[in-house]
Amino acid sequence: MHQDSFTKTISVDQTPEQAFSAINDVRGWWSGAIEGPTDALGGEFTYRYADIHFSKQKVTELVPGEKVVWTITDSALQFAEPKDEWTGTKVIFDISTKGDKTEVRFRHEGLIPEFACYGGCSKGWTHVINELGAFIASIDDGASAPFAGP
Repeated sequence: MHQDSFTKTISVDQTPEQAFSAINDVRGWWSGAIEGPTDALGGEFTYRYADIHFSKQKVTELVPGEKVVWTITDSALQFAEPKDEWTGTKVIFDISTKGDKTEVRFRHEGLIPEFACYGGCSKGWTHVINELGAFIASIDDGASAPFAGP
């Protein structure tokens, strides 16, 4: 793991299971065009935002209530050089209980300060993870979407 990878942590009142289900409902919190399954181990989905950002993620780890990992298998960031900086990096969501809260620790492993897109991508991820926090917070107790994974 790169020590300099981008990380952001959020805390919510919902359960770890609710946070896990919300993370896997990517269309609910990440704006842009998403195609393919986001909630199945081994599933591959693409994310596209206009003609600026394209990435393909493979769901490589799903541990209900604890962890979600995507490996980025392809990318094209039109604002960075090289454009495929994200390819081979991982997006990791670690979910845990801290006191009476659920903590989601987001890490884009491999997104390091030496990358051309680090500044813009860090700001983008901060916005997206804040959206995820709001999405999780909108879940009523006992009303989380069922997990359709393994």
